[in-house]
Amino acid sequence: MGNKKKKEFILPTLAAGLQLVDTHCHLDMGKYEADLAQVLARSAAAGVGRVVTIGIDLASSRAAVALAEQYRGVFAAVGVHPHHVAETSATDYSELRQLASHPRVVAYGEIGMDGVKGYAPLDLQRQHFCRQVALAKELALPLIVHDRETHEEVLAILREAAPFPAGGVMHCFSGDAGLARAVMELGFYVSIPGVVTFNNAAMLHEVVAAVPLDALLVETDGPFLAPVPRRGKRNEPAYVLFTAEKVAEIKGITLDEVARRTTANAETLFGLAED
Repeated sequence: MGNKKKKEFILPTLAAGLQLVDTHCHLDMGKYEADLAQVLARSAAAGVGRVVTIGIDLASSRAAVALAEQYRGVFAAVGVHPHHVAETSATDYSELRQLASHPRVVAYGEIGMDGVKGYAPLDLQRQHFCRQVALAKELALPLIVHDRETHEEVLAILREAAPFPAGGVMHCFSGDAGLARAVMELGFYVSIPGVVTFNNAAMLHEVVAAVPLDALLVETDGPFLAPVPRRGKRNEPAYVLFTAEKVAEIKGITLDEVARRTTANAETLFGLAED
């Protein structure tokens, strides 16, 4: 018996001159360590020329800024994910404030609450989320919000802290259309991950159908949550094309239109320029 042949897959293609933005990826994580330059080259060749790489604690926020300095088309967000709040100190916040002033930093996050994993008590998550929402507002940076099974609490905190002149995004959106409408009322975008390509994602399909294009972003959340046909593999920025293609299918429009509109949204929220 010979070696098993690898399954081939073909990326969707964009019209000449069009681009997508991967608005949420973790390029500093170990799964990219061996071939990040190639990952980004594939992404750019496929029409995904800009990526926002996301901090989840002080160390990864430093790494995000360093990668944004090193690679064309990469921008950074800094912040502390709810999984990591228990090990975060006042000194860490002082350095995050300094990092946030870097010209390649376009957002504050990912921050929020997580009711699934339980890496930190919810009370502590709440305290750090509130603190970071206030810091992001002070720094005039858009928020990138993580929310898993804490919809009501996260929404209540955001409503209490509103308004948000710099805007924000509910990343890897996992709520229903009602939650989507509520966050849009706060001026937030709704970001769609590769989960939208899964067969069991009916609620997310309803969200995509309900949310107007001018409030949508697309993301990989790489290296996690690779879309079909790469489900179970390492995710990477080029694969956001599959997510955008599914959004186009649900909305009954072309992939090119999704690219035009979501890229314009990303440029508006993050102040992204051509790089």
